[in-house]
Amino acid sequence: MEIYLFRHGETDWNKARRLQGHSDIPLNEFGRELAVETAKALAGISFDRAFSSPLKRAFETAEILLAGQDVSLETDERLMEMGFGECEGGDFDRPKLDSEHPLHDFFCRPQCFQPRAGAESFQEAFGRGQAFLRERIVPLEGSCSRVLIVAHGAFNRCLLSAIGEIPLEKFWEIGLPNCAASILSLEDGKFRILEMGKVYYGTPVNARP
Repeated sequence: MEIYLFRHGETDWNKARRLQGHSDIPLNEFGRELAVETAKALAGISFDRAFSSPLKRAFETAEILLAGQDVSLETDERLMEMGFGECEGGDFDRPKLDSEHPLHDFFCRPQCFQPRAGAESFQEAFGRGQAFLRERIVPLEGSCSRVLIVAHGAFNRCLLSAIGEIPLEKFWEIGLPNCAASILSLEDGKFRILEMGKVYYGTPVNARP
C-alpha cells in the first residue's frame, strides 16, 4: 500500500513568516493555485481513503487534491500541526535569533527542546502521529492500494522522523515545501519512506524554516 503524505498549500501566515501551529489559518490564493497544480499532476492517481487535519489550510488542500474522486475526506485531530501556544502568530524567524525565546531550541537545537508558554513537545506530537498511523492506517493494508493524508510541516516531519528513524538533531534537514508529498509504503505492517518532499509544480516555496 502507498501513502501520499502532503503538506498543505501556502497561507498568508506562511508568506509573512508567522508561526501558525493550531491557529486555523486558511489557504491564500497562491496556496490554492499550488494545490490545483499539484492535483493536475496527480491526474490518474486515485485514492481509496483520505484523511486530513481539521485545520482549514490542510482540509482545503485535501479537497482540491481529491477533486473529481469518489472518496470521502475524514478528519482526525491527531493530524493537526504542532501547537506553539502563546507564540502562535509571532515572527517565525525571531526564535532563531533570540536564545531566550521559548522556541529557540525548537528551531536551533530540537534535541534539547523543552516546551514552554503552552507549546507542544516533540514527544506529544510523535505520540499522536504514531497512534494515528497505528489505529487508522495500518488496518487498511490489504484493502486499500493508495491513501492520502494532508497535514502540516512540523507534524509531517515528526511522522517521517519516526518512520525513517531520523534523529531530532536532523529534524530541520527534512525539506517540506508547501504542497510537497512524501510517499510512503506499508508492507506487512511496516512503513518505509520511498520519497520525501516531492513537489508537482515549479520552484518549491517555504521549504525550510
